[in-house]
Amino acid sequence: MKKIKVAPFLPTEIEVKEVSENNAQIIAYPFESGYAVTLAHPLRRLILGSSIGYAPISLKVEGAAHEFDSIRGMHEDVAMFIINLKSIRFQIVGDLDRITVSYAFKGPREVVAADLANDEVNVINKDVVLATLNEDAELNFTIEIAKGIGYVPSEDLAETVDSDAIALDAFFTPVRKANYAIENVLVEDNPDYEKIVFDIETDGQISPVEAFANALNTMNKQMSVFNGVLDVDIESTPARKTAVDELKPFLVGVDVLGLSARSFNSLDRAGIKYLGELVLMSDNELKNIKNLGKKSLDEIKECLVEQGFGSEYELSESTRTSLIKKLEQLKT
Repeated sequence: MKKIKVAPFLPTEIEVKEVSENNAQIIAYPFESGYAVTLAHPLRRLILGSSIGYAPISLKVEGAAHEFDSIRGMHEDVAMFIINLKSIRFQIVGDLDRITVSYAFKGPREVVAADLANDEVNVINKDVVLATLNEDAELNFTIEIAKGIGYVPSEDLAETVDSDAIALDAFFTPVRKANYAIENVLVEDNPDYEKIVFDIETDGQISPVEAFANALNTMNKQMSVFNGVLDVDIESTPARKTAVDELKPFLVGVDVLGLSARSFNSLDRAGIKYLGELVLMSDNELKNIKNLGKKSLDEIKECLVEQGFGSEYELSESTRTSLIKKLEQLKT
């Protein structure tokens, strides 16, 4: 037999299991049935889409005019050099969001990712081969590294980098994998409670736990827009303001019609106080108002025409519905 509840059950257990250096499971339970997937799905999307990483966004190579050029004495052409460069995962040292770093190498030698590490940038995957130089080769280049989220194509970066630089597609996302599984868990005698098991893997720029924390922080910030919902003046919101303005002509008292005492009293005795009530009535409904004679009926119709509410006037369905609700509120 199910118990009557006044609030959903709050999960109490959290576990973090390190699977490998850049892979971890984050487990939380127990959730009410249906709550686990409600939370897990948006969190997964945020882990993938809002985790902060670093990427090279532009490149200048001395002696190369464009990405399809080649450098004397370097085995790779510039296009392959760029592919190798984009596979290197960087970290900016300190709090800067964007830095420019210059390098100079002479052959013969193999230039690997570890050779790009210095006081300004760290390199995560140090063994990536960037270029192979002959003994007479010189490789001088400058890269710009930025902090960001997601993916930004080179076309969108072209105007933000130096005119003589090659803009690069920027793959900022440091998350390689973000999956979740929902498992049932027993609470007291109820087997329908749920457990979320997140499986997160990163490229080493940030840890899986940091990626998860970033997602939580982003979700909290996005949701904070609703914190003041109870403080919002509903009447002042644009959509509500439009609706209220639209209803104003109908919410004035029937005395605006300037009716004779006999006609006004008939409406008053019938409990009709607002012009909108008359506008909503059909001819038959008007005729059926108690103690309203033909002379008074004709007078009311004539006065409605003068106010712009003749027999040809039609309310839109949305306005009719809003007016009915508003009149009900005013008369309760």
